[in-house]
Amino acid sequence: MKRSIFSLFLLIILVSCGATEQPSKVVKTSNKTTNNYWQQHVDYTMEIDMDVNNYQYKGKQKLVYTNNSPDVINHVYYHLFFNAFQPGSEMDVRSRTISDPDPRVGDRISKLQPNEIGYIKVNSLTQNGTSVSYETVGTVLEVQLSQPIQPGESVTFDMGFDAQVPVQIRRSGRNNKEGVALSMSQWYPKLAEYDDEGWHADPYIGREFHGVWGDFDVKLTIDEDYIVGGTGYLQGEPTEKSGKKTHHFKAPKVHDFTWAADPDYIHDTFQMPNGPTLNFYYKRTLDQQYLDNWKKLQADTALLMEFFNEHIGNYPYDQYSVIQGGDGGMEYAMSTLITGKRSYGSLLGVTAHELAHTWFQFLLASNESKHEWMDEGYTTYISNLAMNALSENKKSNPLSGAYRGYIALANSGVEQPLTTHSDRYAFNRAYGAAAYSKGAVFLAQLGYVIGEENRDKTIKTYFENFKFKHPKPFDIIRTAERITDFELDWYFIDFAQTTNTIDYGIASVEGTSITLERIGLMPMPIDLTVTYTDGTTEDFYIPLQMMRGEKPTTATIINDWAWAIPTYSFNAKKAVKSVEIDSSQMMADVDRTNNVFTK
Repeated sequence: MKRSIFSLFLLIILVSCGATEQPSKVVKTSNKTTNNYWQQHVDYTMEIDMDVNNYQYKGKQKLVYTNNSPDVINHVYYHLFFNAFQPGSEMDVRSRTISDPDPRVGDRISKLQPNEIGYIKVNSLTQNGTSVSYETVGTVLEVQLSQPIQPGESVTFDMGFDAQVPVQIRRSGRNNKEGVALSMSQWYPKLAEYDDEGWHADPYIGREFHGVWGDFDVKLTIDEDYIVGGTGYLQGEPTEKSGKKTHHFKAPKVHDFTWAADPDYIHDTFQMPNGPTLNFYYKRTLDQQYLDNWKKLQADTALLMEFFNEHIGNYPYDQYSVIQGGDGGMEYAMSTLITGKRSYGSLLGVTAHELAHTWFQFLLASNESKHEWMDEGYTTYISNLAMNALSENKKSNPLSGAYRGYIALANSGVEQPLTTHSDRYAFNRAYGAAAYSKGAVFLAQLGYVIGEENRDKTIKTYFENFKFKHPKPFDIIRTAERITDFELDWYFIDFAQTTNTIDYGIASVEGTSITLERIGLMPMPIDLTVTYTDGTTEDFYIPLQMMRGEKPTTATIINDWAWAIPTYSFNAKKAVKSVEIDSSQMMADVDRTNNVFTK
């Protein structure tokens, strides 16, 4: 059917508007919620028996699922992430067909032999004791329930499964490049999240994760020589039997459970005076320079923890573990897996980033598959500030690299909006620049828009309102609006939902008359510095009319600029020598060549 361009644009706008509706602030009590926000709850009890000779394990899982939604649920889904590490999987094919594959993956999955692949095979599954019908479809288990789950009802799923740990390729696996035996992330059948947008049973293709909040009780049996660290609190000393030890962990109020094990781990602890116990697991076989780095890291990790506590909110658990493993750096519940053969700067930097993820994605549990910039970008923002605080050579703008990365992306011709699902980027490099750089600029530039003090208060309030929940992209803007009483939807819409760019320029300067022009489509308030011919300077602030307010400033506030009017003129007090738009460079103008005028 032929449609007009206007009708098509109208349809796109309506769909976009519907996708941005957000839940209001909520207080969670036990498994129930008040107001109009709700979230599901799950409790896992698992018994795992690992064979370190063939890297296979058997599992029993009891899962109590509470339906806090107003909906009747007729089916559920589990993630079976290890199934991605098989020739012909979606992760394998996507890696071999995207134009710029992740070099850590490349074509490695396609070459795995049967004893090297990963898998999770479900052998039995019951709902309240009654068998249910299920089918494994790639990395997702599709389950047709024996009885619908009613609103407010809790049901128990009992599962038996077998699994094999793949050769380490991406995040998880055995025998990584540094010789760590087991990096066990996303290793168990994990119930998919259901929320006000429905199910999130995304296949595991390349990006990250989303999970249901709950409590974990895990008993892990493994060879007695292996040292184990990860999520949760160890319940007493491990019990021994027939050359194996059973480690019993409990983890309250988490949405993931990760562990790593190796017979050569050193386990150090660092007790923070007013905070958690920090654990460090790293191989004793490392060269001395790396062993020294891991020792030095411990006190600095405590400083990072203190920085994040001060600038976001308090870490709520009693322990956190930094563990050598994986393929780079990746955040998990109460822990991170990072590679350990690094310069000290690199080791500290990756620890800062992954530790910061504890706040931005773990405690503020956004859907990082769908809104990747919320966790990667916000984490990049705060970890760069933390690293700068620890550095002897302070930078005036610790986010300058993020600005450069975003501006390069905006001018590259391959940018996609931040509404793009993380698996749907045409280029890995576009994903990286969008998620990490543009996401960081979103927060940094928010300080330019509303004032840094208001931005900092927004972050702390956002954390207090949404910790242990699943915030969505607009929640931080609504938080900022409540703090400032400004209208800020324009900022979110243009920067996060489109690829509109910021580009303001100086059109002309004649005597005392200054004319500016808006070249890009994205609106912004303007900070302007004028130097007069007598050598004095004056700062001006031009409010954005649609913002309905002005940030705190010592500058001279002049008339509002309405976005649809492309030029803006005013008269300075004296003859003008030079003019500069945004001397702080905290506005992400994609072409700064027209931001300065000098007579």
